[in-house]
Amino acid sequence: AFISLALSRIMAKWMMGVKIVSSNTRDPELRELLQTVHELSRAARLPVMPEVGIYDSPEVNAFATGPSKSRSLVAVSSGLLQRMKHEEVKGVLGHEVAHIANGDMVTMTLIQGVVNAFVMFLARAIAFALTMTRNQDSEEQQGTPMSYYVVQFVLEMIFMILGSMVVAWFSRYREYRADSGGARLAGRGNMIQALEGLQRTFEDVDPKEQPAMQALKISSRPGGIMSLFSTHPPLEERIERLKRSVA
Repeated sequence: AFISLALSRIMAKWMMGVKIVSSNTRDPELRELLQTVHELSRAARLPVMPEVGIYDSPEVNAFATGPSKSRSLVAVSSGLLQRMKHEEVKGVLGHEVAHIANGDMVTMTLIQGVVNAFVMFLARAIAFALTMTRNQDSEEQQGTPMSYYVVQFVLEMIFMILGSMVVAWFSRYREYRADSGGARLAGRGNMIQALEGLQRTFEDVDPKEQPAMQALKISSRPGGIMSLFSTHPPLEERIERLKRSVA
């Protein structure tokens, strides 16, 4: 988990084809993007300004990643810049900067690492206990290696599913926190507009979507029973929560 965190920026750039925006760019749209991220980062009191990147995708989305607040990346899709108004883009960027300020990348890594450790430990401990046998002298001894490994494998599958639900729940919680942080940094109205803009374009999905990156992005596609494993709450609920906080 920690190796993945350390390589997160590099992997994101490679998997998504993120191109870093130079501070010397003459493109007015990209200069505005840089300026907005820097303003939000100063408001969030980040020790170092994040790298800012853009990746080619018709999907309207963005993500933040990196091993620490001092080594972070904020990336937006080309579709987001083309189809969202400035206020909406600012809300999205506020959400992503809030993720960095909250230390969400490190926290999610710790949660995933702890869950993985419990899955491995509990599966082995319970498998050992279940496959113990007694001989004629009532002495306990380990069962056959095959029975132990079969039970261990089944238990790991079960615990991995349960663990994934725990990690997904925490991920949904951090999205609410990032929405609140984005509202504080970029303005509540801009944050609401950003989520409403994402809702309008929710049917547009990049055919080259990288599933491994989905949890990092500002929105995803929950539905039915799979909502228990969704890393993001429904956009309707996120918008409603922000509106209630205004009231």
